[in-house]
Amino acid sequence: KMTQQMRDLQLAQARKPPGPSSPNAAKRLYRNLSGKFRVNYTSFDEGSLAGRGEKEKLRKSYLFQSNAALFEAVELQDLDRVQELLRQYSPEELDLNTPNSEGLLPLDIAIMTNNAPIAKALLQAGAKESPHFVSLESRSLHLSTLVREAEQRVNELTAQVVNEAPNADCSEKEKQLRAWEWRYRLYKRMKAGFEHARVPDAPANVHLSVASSSSVLVTFWEPLSVNSAVVTKYKVEWSCSPSFSPPLGEAVIDKLKNLHFTIRGLVSGTAYYVQVSAYNMKGWGPPQASVPPFAIPSNWREYDGRAPRRRGQAEALDHLLGQVKTVHQHCVCHEPCKNQPQSRKHSVSKSLKHLFHPGSKFLKTLKRGLYLTAIFYKDDNILVTHEDQIPVVEIDDTYSCLLMQDFLWFTKVSCMWDEILWLRQCVTVSQSSCSCILQTRFKMLLAISQMQGLLGIQDLGQVFFEPVKDKQGNILIVTLKEVKTNQTFESVRWVPICKLQTSRKSVSSPDEPTALDTLLISIQDKLAYHQRSSHALSSGLYLGYLKLCSAVDQIRVLVPERLPNILCHVKIRSNPNISREEWEWLQKMASVEEPVPAEAEAETSQNYLFQELQVAIKELMALVNIPLQEAKDFRLYSQEVLDFGGQVSFLLLLPPSDDVCTAPGQNNPYTPRSGFLMLPLQIFELGEEG
Repeated sequence: KMTQQMRDLQLAQARKPPGPSSPNAAKRLYRNLSGKFRVNYTSFDEGSLAGRGEKEKLRKSYLFQSNAALFEAVELQDLDRVQELLRQYSPEELDLNTPNSEGLLPLDIAIMTNNAPIAKALLQAGAKESPHFVSLESRSLHLSTLVREAEQRVNELTAQVVNEAPNADCSEKEKQLRAWEWRYRLYKRMKAGFEHARVPDAPANVHLSVASSSSVLVTFWEPLSVNSAVVTKYKVEWSCSPSFSPPLGEAVIDKLKNLHFTIRGLVSGTAYYVQVSAYNMKGWGPPQASVPPFAIPSNWREYDGRAPRRRGQAEALDHLLGQVKTVHQHCVCHEPCKNQPQSRKHSVSKSLKHLFHPGSKFLKTLKRGLYLTAIFYKDDNILVTHEDQIPVVEIDDTYSCLLMQDFLWFTKVSCMWDEILWLRQCVTVSQSSCSCILQTRFKMLLAISQMQGLLGIQDLGQVFFEPVKDKQGNILIVTLKEVKTNQTFESVRWVPICKLQTSRKSVSSPDEPTALDTLLISIQDKLAYHQRSSHALSSGLYLGYLKLCSAVDQIRVLVPERLPNILCHVKIRSNPNISREEWEWLQKMASVEEPVPAEAEAETSQNYLFQELQVAIKELMALVNIPLQEAKDFRLYSQEVLDFGGQVSFLLLLPPSDDVCTAPGQNNPYTPRSGFLMLPLQIFELGEEG
């Protein structure tokens, strides 16, 4: 049957154009394919059925040539070209897993020539081995047939070249002969690679950890030995018995981008043993047992049956807000203004008239007072008014100093940009008390409504953690928002930030810069802060450092500049789950004066956690500039593990009780290096929630 296939192949090859005469000629051929077969599809009449058919035919031809180019690149061991084709086309467009006329796939050629870099690149892209090779014998027979048929073809062409007189036809035969000689050598190299290969060694560093109450996570590395053929897949097996008899299940991993696997659907409290083996073209290698040898699915909450802290909180808050809105639906704030006291009616009507009056505009200059500015940016451009000014509206022209409590109240309002009208109506009722605080907050809501109306957008973004002030008594509350889509705004346009800074510099006073000048000078720092504060941590367990300092009107928390929405931290491991056994060990360590670590030789999850914590604490102390000997009195917060969405969790490292929060006038014994911020606690909480 194989001989008949090769005869059919010969006939097909005879009908094909002659192959490349040498490796160099082949390289030139496939490197020029993309230009040679490029089609200008726009030249076809889209309304013509014949045109559409021709277009589809040419597209298929183009993709076929791309597939041929990939085979040529693999055969010539051109890694750069292989990577370029994999980037340029999808696996489907390349027909990555469709065998060629010889029954081979690109991955087959790569692994049988033992070209590990190309094989790994193909595997990362989703390449498979040929389905024709169902056994070692079938692969060996197939390779022997390819070598024999190629040798026969070389002998035939050699005889024809020797016996025929020199002519154009003979020259063409010589090209075919050189091409087949090269292919003969390729097949012999593939056959030798297969014959000398051996099964792979066991995977290295097989580590088992508890992922949840019903799952365990196994991670591993490829075998350390480089003398065997390329590994193309792995097998994970698990059982309740250390002898794996009977086995409970297995999974084959052929997507090798990340060498890990989560075994799900397990029974909490039951011990599971895991082993991993590797596969190459010679078969499966020996299994490697995990370290530790078993894991028991569990979670730290099972230690005392504690429910998640935030369970149902968001729903409860939504329900509470709905109740408040229902109560206010028929209250006096929704009655006509005639029900308001006359003095307040005049003031509120005047404010509303100013807000909706056609002449309502952004401010060009600041006088002494409190203002709101909205910074919208996209790449290196910023949104400005038609007068090339940052959008600014007035909050209160009689306000000389911003109280921290008013500012923090404003930051909370920023979580409800869509509810400003409702909030404004509710605050209106309370103004009968003539409270200065309520007056200011009502004006804040009016300014927000005015900014929203002038820009034509509700969401003004995130409030910067501190207002911008100048010596003239101006105070700017700054909101920041990145625009990633082609969003339409009213009364504004985009300009480059550098252009705005240059034009502002020409009219500002260097001796006494206004709040707007200061804002523009520091605009890049504020945009960088905004972008960094929206970054998320990768999945894992982290060690965080809690350090506070108090002032008369606020508490501030130490955070890194590079990630200001998270405490100072280092990563302990990629698995965010703390098992019941690990948490029980942590509780035990927290209750004794001098913790005694687990034995160094013990292969337990507790001992691994101890080693990971040792490394993490040293790294964290170096990060915040605290000598390690001074950290001997520090302690782990043992009340709970802080959980953020199930993918990120934190253990907290605390200074001694008296040093957790530094009081006003008290020396801070632990001063971190540059690269940190002392953020108002309420601002930090809002960022952490986001």
